[in-house]
Amino acid sequence: MLPTNALLTVAKRPAPGRTKTRLTPPLTPQQAAGLYECFLCDTLDLVRRVPDVRPAIAYLPAEERAYFESLAPDFDLLLQEGQDLGERLDNALTRTLNAGYQRVAIMNSDGPTLPLACLNGAFEKLANGADVVVGPADDGGYYLIGLRRPAPRLLRAVRMSTPDVLADTLTIAAQERLRVELLPVWYDVDDAASLARLRAELVTAPSTVARHSRAFLAALT
Repeated sequence: MLPTNALLTVAKRPAPGRTKTRLTPPLTPQQAAGLYECFLCDTLDLVRRVPDVRPAIAYLPAEERAYFESLAPDFDLLLQEGQDLGERLDNALTRTLNAGYQRVAIMNSDGPTLPLACLNGAFEKLANGADVVVGPADDGGYYLIGLRRPAPRLLRAVRMSTPDVLADTLTIAAQERLRVELLPVWYDVDDAASLARLRAELVTAPSTVARHSRAFLAALT
């Protein structure tokens, strides 16, 4: 039998010069790609701790399936399909909901210290009647969105990767008369300032938090 919940993680195979380019500088292209791989590993470790969910990776590019099979043999793999991010997110969510899951969330893979409570809270809110759950990012976007039924316009009608993503999403949800619940605000590690924030956070965080990213950054220094 299928679990009731599914949690998808959006990921691309890291490649120097194409991955986390806003982190160069202070990092080299090779370091930025290596650090993102650590972010991804930490995210997958976090997902493994969420109870009663089927984990999956929504991956790109198509020819890198073997990489993700090796990285996470315990995760389902779902190729991202669509011309832009909104279309790809909608396709992944809709396909998984149509496969029989009652609640599906999809999250990014560049917030390695995201608290587990945020992921648990997403499914709790959906189970308690929310149509949509959103995890706001402090750059105006979101790190997670979850649904109980397909809502294509919520993903496809929003211009992604802008400071207005969250606001536009909430506006459309209101137009569609969807009940939305918000999770705590968190941050993505995308640039030098957020990398400095991550380094500072890891100084006081428990050693079990973001262990891959922690080790990689320690090696750099």
